[in-house]
Amino acid sequence: MLVLITYDVNTETAEGRRRLRKVAKTCQNYGLRVQNSVFECELDSAQLLMLKDKLCRLIDAEKDSLRFYNLGSGGRGKVEHFGAKASFDVNAPLII
Repeated sequence: MLVLITYDVNTETAEGRRRLRKVAKTCQNYGLRVQNSVFECELDSAQLLMLKDKLCRLIDAEKDSLRFYNLGSGGRGKVEHFGAKASFDVNAPLII
């Protein structure tokens, strides 16, 4: 299923900047960055639960926020893109 993950991490302190880097790095392990704090991830249910747990452990719930938008298995068809940074389909054949 396609899941859109967005986050807003308070970076006023050094600890906040560390949290931001950790959240971004964790998201990069699961999907493709499409904007500064937005990732598109192709995940199954178990991966989604694991990722939610990892990210929720990283943030400060009083200062930061996470959002998960589950677009489902047909999610790619619901995405329209205009402008730079066109994404790619992680399920499409890879030709090297």
